[in-house]
Amino acid sequence: MASHLNQPHFQDVNKARQYLEKLQWPNGPVCPHCGVVGGHYSLKGKAHREGLWKCKDCREQFTVTVGTVFERSKIPLNIWLQAVHFLCSSKKGMSAHQLHRTLGVTYQTAWFMAHRIRKAMEGDRHQPMGGGGQIVEADETFWGSIPEKYKGKKGGWHHKQKIFALVERGGQARGFHVPRVNAQTLKPILLSQVAKDSHIHTDEGGQYRTLHKEPFLSHETVVHSHGEYARGNVHINTVESYFSLLKRGLIGTYHHVGEQHLQRYVSEFDFRFNHRTSLGVTDAERTNKALKGIVGKRLTYRRINAH
Repeated sequence: MASHLNQPHFQDVNKARQYLEKLQWPNGPVCPHCGVVGGHYSLKGKAHREGLWKCKDCREQFTVTVGTVFERSKIPLNIWLQAVHFLCSSKKGMSAHQLHRTLGVTYQTAWFMAHRIRKAMEGDRHQPMGGGGQIVEADETFWGSIPEKYKGKKGGWHHKQKIFALVERGGQARGFHVPRVNAQTLKPILLSQVAKDSHIHTDEGGQYRTLHKEPFLSHETVVHSHGEYARGNVHINTVESYFSLLKRGLIGTYHHVGEQHLQRYVSEFDFRFNHRTSLGVTDAERTNKALKGIVGKRLTYRRINAH
């Protein structure tokens, strides 16, 4: 069986551009400047680079990468597609060091590429989760080391980074890097992200104590402090499995994640969880989904070139 990476769009710059054009423009070229679809002019000849278009309305020139996370990059487009494939097909992610060695780019370039791809993976959070009587599990976890002065002291976890997650039973996940774990922080997320016709399952944490007053169908808890981890179908094992995968990736693959970047890493794991193999999504389909998310998302770190 031939390697997936032997496909033309992973090996040739022009094939990569054509592949991305078909993916992004199924109904014809879309001008990123004015939004007009189709009927644009393909600029050809020695004076123009491959893939350059001119808008029939606003007369601006553009390519398929304008207005995307790939814009202004000097990295060959087929290398970009390889990087997206690696991050989408690796269950626990791929470190910038591994991308650097695999792709033959500098470490700084690989780091920048990975963050741009994570930006493309960020999903739409406007559509409520659950609904229709579905169960949504909610829980929180902590990430990072404890400062030396707090080690051995009760409550040292307060000085770690906090991650709150909502997971539909058998469905989607959304993780949030939050400043505090309390009702004032978590309840607004629950109310804005979960449909009211949903059942909420949590542990016995005090931050969830007043959820029964909210307009959800029900709020069920499991009491971990009493050794209870499931009561019939009442449990939070799904969200805990999500956290297990997230932490294995953070610890085993990424090792050190800065507070300012943690949300983007969480969004990366959300993306792979929400397009996982058990839902029938292949590596190629997951990669294409990420590539469709590149539009309208720019990061402005300093420019880094491939070697």
